[in-house]
Amino acid sequence: MKTILSEQQLALTVKRLAHQILENNLSLTNTVVIGLQPRGVWLSDRIVKELTQMVDPSVIQYGKLDITFYRDDVRKSLHIATATDIPFSIENKKVVLIDDVLYTGRTIRAALDALLAFGRPSKVSLCVLVDRRFNRELPIQPDYSGKTIDTIISQKVKVNWKERDGSEEVILLDS
Repeated sequence: MKTILSEQQLALTVKRLAHQILENNLSLTNTVVIGLQPRGVWLSDRIVKELTQMVDPSVIQYGKLDITFYRDDVRKSLHIATATDIPFSIENKKVVLIDDVLYTGRTIRAALDALLAFGRPSKVSLCVLVDRRFNRELPIQPDYSGKTIDTIISQKVKVNWKERDGSEEVILLDS
């Protein structure tokens, strides 16, 4: 086990990602933030919390998207569906998708398919906490990345959040 981001580094990284999103989407007026269920929501909740300290909270449109039934591997592994909560249209809006770890790219591909049920966005950006850049199966790259790491296929990246896991860190596990 190796620590990739400590609790302090994780907090700083979340703050930096929020600043980068705001820098490229000033005032957030035509921008929506969507966290991917289940693990990306822990990160998106934190980023939105940071954004509310920088802009008027009433302009932030924040939703949560479950992509379980859009996955191409849904038959291989059983995922328990969680709630999708997007109480607004994304038609002609800039969408910032947020997930914890970018690995093969299949989750993001499924999210892009699922988004179309809520309208056609003008632009989609991807924000991830950890980018496992050499394990991609699809040509998907993040626009905002907290940490880029090189891993081998047998390793696993685990993001721990205090509310769920009791500790706050990102670790690399060897199988």
